[in-house]
Amino acid sequence: MTPTQLRAFATVVRLGSVKAAAESLDVTEAAVSLHVGQLRKELGDQLFSRTGSGLAFTPGGLRLASRAVELLGLQDRTVLEVREAGAGRRLLRLAASSLFAEHAAPGLIGRFADRARDLDVELSVHRAADFEQLLVTRTVDATIGPRPATTEGVVRSTLFLNYQIWAVAAPTHPINRATPAPNVLRDQVWVLGPAAAEDSGVVPAMLHRLGVPESKQQIFQSHAAALDEAKRGRGIALALSFVAQPDIARGALVQLPGRLTQAQGSWNVSILGGGRATPAAEEMARFVTTPRATQAMLRGRAIAHGRFKPAVHVTLWS
Repeated sequence: MTPTQLRAFATVVRLGSVKAAAESLDVTEAAVSLHVGQLRKELGDQLFSRTGSGLAFTPGGLRLASRAVELLGLQDRTVLEVREAGAGRRLLRLAASSLFAEHAAPGLIGRFADRARDLDVELSVHRAADFEQLLVTRTVDATIGPRPATTEGVVRSTLFLNYQIWAVAAPTHPINRATPAPNVLRDQVWVLGPAAAEDSGVVPAMLHRLGVPESKQQIFQSHAAALDEAKRGRGIALALSFVAQPDIARGALVQLPGRLTQAQGSWNVSILGGGRATPAAEEMARFVTTPRATQAMLRGRAIAHGRFKPAVHVTLWS
């Protein structure tokens, strides 16, 4: 069983056809079929068969598909680690929710990179629903955000910070004239960051609880951009309390009163369990729970981007 065979099979599984896999890998269909045939012969399993509605996988084929992705991810990561080690560098691949990545990651990574000068951090933004798969396939080394729903022992999660989300608006916004009723809130324009477009999380849960229709939601490329729109009186925003507090203190924003206009969430750091996490991931999991890390996260906006830019690579994943 070779990496080339596994990559061919994994691509067939991902794309659903030999033809599509061949195009993706830039090889002939005959080459893909040959690799799959060699796996079938070695493993004594048909792996999949063609049906009128696509490919039907055997239980063994499904098991191989899962293992192939994990093995290929480990191979890619090993190659990367060897190259980094040859250059005297280590790499930590960190996946985070959009809220954390925008508002807390700068401070955390800046402080963490100061402690480990030989470490580069690659930060990417993902849906929380994908965290477990990203860890299991070793696409990333650690995730920060909601706790992944996973089998005990597969992923080790540690809660390190509870946070609050507040509904805020400009002082001149008409909504501030009285405690807003649910039906009044539903009729307002809501200016929102990327977290509102996710399938789950504190922000989508708040919007669902309020019954805000999609027609009333304006989603911007960042939470900061949405907050700026709120300051201009163009709608209601949902913001982290520690982000909104300075603007509230200056009188640029007002927190809306009421139980429906606030919610609590939590950030967890998650790594592979059973001693399978990388040393860098273990270091991050320990550091993120320290008071120094918490202070850095809550003051993240004050840390200049240029301070940690050379050690951090940011990727936005749709």
